[in-house]
Amino acid sequence: MKQKGFTLIELVVVIVILGILAATALPKFVDLSGDANQAVAQGVAGSLSSYSAIDFATKKAASGGVSVSPTCAAANLQSGFPTDCSAGAVSGCTTGNATCTVTCAGKTATANLVCS
Repeated sequence: MKQKGFTLIELVVVIVILGILAATALPKFVDLSGDANQAVAQGVAGSLSSYSAIDFATKKAASGGVSVSPTCAAANLQSGFPTDCSAGAVSGCTTGNATCTVTCAGKTATANLVCS
């Protein structure tokens, strides 16, 4: 009677190969939280930039003459800033554009604001 199945050596070889594959693939998936935090910071900065442009356009359309002095924290994000996110002070509001830095869990992004 002939027995069917895998030998011990075949099983060990397969386990070693799986171990090598896991060891090479694991570092690629370990630090995804840093990339996620950077994406959150960029998303919040983009929201602030969009809010600033819409606010500027609304005031310009309503009155013709605009005096906008934006603040990063004053932007009315619908549900507020995400957890662990904050916005710095506005800088450079002399040339019609300003910037502020958004920080989320140690990752930063820059929001471009419209001012006059």
